Amino acid sequence: MASYLVTGGAGFIGSNLVHELVRRGEHVRVLDDLSTGRPENLRGILDKIEFIEGDICDEETVRRAMYGMDYVLHQAALPSVQRSVNNPIASNRVNVNGTLTLLMAAREQRVKRFVIASSSSVYGDTPVLPKVEDMPINPLSPYATSKLAAEKYAMNFYKLYGLPTVALRYFNVFGPRQNPKSQYAAVIPKFITAMLKGELPVVYGDGEQSRDFTFIENVVQANLQACHSEKAPGHVVNIACGQRYSLNDLLRMLERVLEVPANAVYESPRPGDVKHSLASIELARDVLDYKPQVSFEEGLRRTVAWYQETVQETFSLA
Repeated sequence: MASYLVTGGAGFIGSNLVHELVRRGEHVRVLDDLSTGRPENLRGILDKIEFIEGDICDEETVRRAMYGMDYVLHQAALPSVQRSVNNPIASNRVNVNGTLTLLMAAREQRVKRFVIASSSSVYGDTPVLPKVEDMPINPLSPYATSKLAAEKYAMNFYKLYGLPTVALRYFNVFGPRQNPKSQYAAVIPKFITAMLKGELPVVYGDGEQSRDFTFIENVVQANLQACHSEKAPGHVVNIACGQRYSLNDLLRMLERVLEVPANAVYESPRPGDVKHSLASIELARDVLDYKPQVSFEEGLRRTVAWYQETVQETFSLA
């Protein structure tokens, strides 16, 4: 049995990682300040994990959480481009200072692997597709800049101190436990829950912007393989499916799955949003032996089914 620290473990991605680690019989400790995470995401397993409610920027708390850990899956962050545009200082504090605090503690504890969640937003709006890890990058928002700084710190700690770090650039992750109620919620949970309630989904722009949507199970797989792959340390790796769909494509798929019309409302584009995103996943295949197990369409069906079963109770949308 190995020991894993999952920062942000009550959040969307973090909680899915925690559930899988518990299923595998691992020892799991969660560090989360519950600013965006939800205890409900850990329902059914709270008695099987250690939970520390605390701030990743607090050195004492982080040292306590890091003690005795083999692996760190660093998912804690202040997410959302728009949130960072509204409050860049808060995004920098959590995403950069918090990451550095964790890296320092991980170095002291000599953890076996430190896997950090980065973001496809670091690429910015460069027209070249697909996005390859060594291409020029141009972050367009404080959020994207903070994620780039965090992954650069992780690579510094690998090169300077020998801490085995891996940065995973997520592309538009979606799936069960993603909160649709936040004003910064991602597009898929917002569209699904709007259509379930008979409301009109809102599209910012013409809907032709495209994304490489990545189902949560693929992200969980990538994180756990990053913990154990001998090739992984020192690499920044795209995690996606290598296919892109427009928001209009997404709406048409949801109409078929939910069997209701979308009747979307189109509004002005938002500042900092990227027009098109598509990942090359060749490096992930090479260094992580990563192969997406769940396609976008299958992931969308599973996600809709989860919201249909749980959304009224969990998110009080009635």
